[in-house]
Amino acid sequence: QVQLVESGGGSVQAGGSLRLSCVASGSMLLINAMGWYRQAPGKQRELVATGSVGGNSNYADFVKGRFTISRDMAKKTLYLQMNNLKPEDTAVYYCNLVHNGVDYWGKGTLVTVSS
Repeated sequence: QVQLVESGGGSVQAGGSLRLSCVASGSMLLINAMGWYRQAPGKQRELVATGSVGGNSNYADFVKGRFTISRDMAKKTLYLQMNNLKPEDTAVYYCNLVHNGVDYWGKGTLVTVSS
């Protein structure tokens, strides 16, 4: 069983930065994928960034050049560095991990960006 706990959300002004963290507990032997998603009010959940165990990263077009996904496998922690935040980045951000073919989600952390 895998559990994910996000932290690092908060309120910032446009142009500011935040760093989200996601700490995983449980077995990490069969990780298939990991990433960050977000869901804005009234909208569907959408992919923000994914990172593979091998080191490859992929980003949604709307965050390219502003967000960076990284991970510390020894600490079982996934990060999302968010720079130059925009009001449209306001959302609940969720950590996702696919382990042995099963999707796991954290409860999310709220990011609010004011203009």
